[in-house]
Amino acid sequence: MSARILHLSDLHVGTHEDNAVERALVTLVERVRPELLVASGDLTDRGRREQHERAHAFLTGLGVPVLAVPGNHDIRRGLAPFREFERVWQTTEPEHRAESFRVVGLNSVRPLRYQGGALSRGQLAAVAGRLGQAPWRVVVLHHHLLGAPWRAARKRPVSHRNAVLRSLIDSGADLILAGHIHQSAVSARREFAVVGDGERTAVVAIAPGFGQPRPHRLGEARGLHVHELGDDGLTIETYTWRG
Repeated sequence: MSARILHLSDLHVGTHEDNAVERALVTLVERVRPELLVASGDLTDRGRREQHERAHAFLTGLGVPVLAVPGNHDIRRGLAPFREFERVWQTTEPEHRAESFRVVGLNSVRPLRYQGGALSRGQLAAVAGRLGQAPWRVVVLHHHLLGAPWRAARKRPVSHRNAVLRSLIDSGADLILAGHIHQSAVSARREFAVVGDGERTAVVAIAPGFGQPRPHRLGEARGLHVHELGDDGLTIETYTWRG
């Protein structure tokens, strides 16, 4: 039995929106027929109410269950930074359960940091219980654990990423999804980190940005990933928008 997850990130609704790429996504969803759509943060550009409502209407209008976590652009500075996000999505740490997979979202946004993100010990300690014993176990956060080497230095990965990665894998994660850098990157842990023979591994996948808030910035792909979780392994397809 196989299942498909469509992974979008960094829509940045509210700036330089493109009806053509949105229509193309509708067509792709109809063709791929994913069981779940994952949106790994920066759904909006400024975290404003109307932007959250537009992002929510667009994603839920695709006719597929949506699991969304916030990014650093989805908050408003103040005493309730996640209020608008939670108003439309209910929670910053959602879960989705299906017969062949389970997905848990983690909120890596820290309101006092502009670009940086982190996960607390409490968040990490709860992951194993949230993932359970599903055939495929997937974790989603906004801040990346893996990135292209030419990404700007200010786009730092999640704090203490080695410890975070180790904790997520020890908790049972098979696939870890993120965004933030507007670059596509996919790698198994064993390809970039030395691990012992008996240690579990996992695939880390960073989706290219679906939105393009700075259309003249070079080196930023625009696209998405489709993950097919099967009995015999994982297949990841990258779709890139070409206009």
